[in-house]
Amino acid sequence: MSRVHIKEFARERGQTKAAEMLGLTQGALNKALRVGRDIYVTETADGSVVAEEVRPFPSQAQFKKSA
Repeated sequence: MSRVHIKEFARERGQTKAAEMLGLTQGALNKALRVGRDIYVTETADGSVVAEEVRPFPSQAQFKKSA
C-alpha cells in the first residue's frame, strides 16, 4: 500500500489514466491540480485506489480569527 500526493500520482500515470482510476474526468483532475488541492491517493495491494483530501476543520479557522 502506498500513499502519494495527487500531483505525483497524475505525473506517474498521466492525467487521463489517473482520472479514470479515480472515477473522475480528466478535466476535474486537471482543475484539482491547478487550484492546488491537498489530495492524497492511496493505492492498495489489489490495485484499487482511494483519494482523500486534507483540509482544516472549519471551526478551527473560526477560533483563529477571533483570538
